[in-house]
Amino acid sequence: MIRTDRLCLRAPRQDDLDDLHAVFAHPDAMRYWSHPAHTEHSQTQQVLDGMIRSHRATGLEYVVAHEGRVIGKAGLWQIAELGYILHPDHWGKGLGREALMAVLGAAWDRHPGIDRITAEIDPRNIASARLLDGLGFQVTGHAENTLQVNGEWCDSIYYALPRPGAAA
Repeated sequence: MIRTDRLCLRAPRQDDLDDLHAVFAHPDAMRYWSHPAHTEHSQTQQVLDGMIRSHRATGLEYVVAHEGRVIGKAGLWQIAELGYILHPDHWGKGLGREALMAVLGAAWDRHPGIDRITAEIDPRNIASARLLDGLGFQVTGHAENTLQVNGEWCDSIYYALPRPGAAA
């Protein structure tokens, strides 16, 4: 578990399903995600099960709780790719940055063999690009038509953050 000034990042649990479904069912939250907004709890259950497996493997897949309620997720869903999502009610408050700074610190501490952390976003997701830029991530590549979501082809921008103090 990681506590920040405003957040608690902890291992995902089965009782997080309803709160996570509120995030994954929200069309704005899912606008630039790799699949459409969830319409069934069973879809979110699959994501939650994957989060639980990932946390067991990496120790770094968290639900993000604010004021006692789960508002999203953040973590390394595989070594070492960063993934994150927050409910839109919590956008623009610096909570994403706060959560990711905590995850990045934990990743460097717990996995000394990681030399960089990567991320992939839809280039239309300007807020996510600004967040990654502000955390020191650098663009490493771009690819067209990498995902098809709701019948629409989406591009990808790839980012990397080297381990602090590592030679470039």
